[in-house]
Amino acid sequence: MNKTSNDFGIGTSYSKLILIGEHSVVYGKPAIALPFPTIEAKSEVFGMNGPIMMESPYYSGLLSEIPDMLIGISACILETCKLLNKPQEGFLIRISSSIPIGRGLGSSAALAIAIVRSLFSFYKLPIDEKLLMHLVHNAEKYAHGNPSGIDMFAASSEHPIWFQKKKPIIPLHIQDPFYVVVGDSGRVGDTRTAVESIREKYIAEPSRTENSINLLELYTYKAKEALLIGDATTLGEMMNLAQKELVLLGVSDQGIDYLVDVALQEGALGAKLTGGGRGGCIIALANSIEHARIVSKQLKKAGANQTWYFQFGLDRGE
Repeated sequence: MNKTSNDFGIGTSYSKLILIGEHSVVYGKPAIALPFPTIEAKSEVFGMNGPIMMESPYYSGLLSEIPDMLIGISACILETCKLLNKPQEGFLIRISSSIPIGRGLGSSAALAIAIVRSLFSFYKLPIDEKLLMHLVHNAEKYAHGNPSGIDMFAASSEHPIWFQKKKPIIPLHIQDPFYVVVGDSGRVGDTRTAVESIREKYIAEPSRTENSINLLELYTYKAKEALLIGDATTLGEMMNLAQKELVLLGVSDQGIDYLVDVALQEGALGAKLTGGGRGGCIIALANSIEHARIVSKQLKKAGANQTWYFQFGLDRGE
């Protein structure tokens, strides 16, 4: 993903989707996440004299004057320069992204990955995955406080991943095609508030909340089995069951529920929120790429701000 020339570097990163396991992953349970190749972030670095400059859809100007809401981007750039033992000056960094912000699609992680890759590219240095994740994790702390890490690992992967805190990331090599539709509600989700609301629910209703978390874990394991044997019907059922628990946990909302219902009415095998919830996006499972196109179209008609669809799987180990 990196290219170099004399005074230029570039890095890109996919977006990400959580197929199943969001929120329960906070409590040490597994989750399955996918790279979302339809949309991506890109960072380009150009050599120039003077202090670091930045151009982006969110802010353009001196990096030293970046607004507080983008401080994670600044920290990512400066920390990478520090680690490389390079001066914190002498380049312009241009950032672009087609990933909507605040929709549970890993925009902050994707931007950080693209930035780090572009700076290593600019200085003509190789980067390994462990170092990349170290730098991106530091940037993610500014966006999410104490991130699980699932966003950055999924966004940097070429394959779906099995993710569990403090355990090795396992790539899932899927040999059959699955067809995914994503619908953006157009509303910014609030992951921090959603996560905190479940913590409060755990205190107020420990038995009921723990039951939901344990069921989400069970559905995630069954979803993994379904993926590995190409069973789209069972995968869809697990997605639907997971959505019921996410509704009970209070992290879905009326707008998300409506888009889920639209997808199911159009014959989706399963549909649920993806990410933090309370806004953001839904993910639906179609039975073919043509069916995915139809579901995508109907979600747009129903008021989704944006929709995308794509195929994943068919990994033959090539």
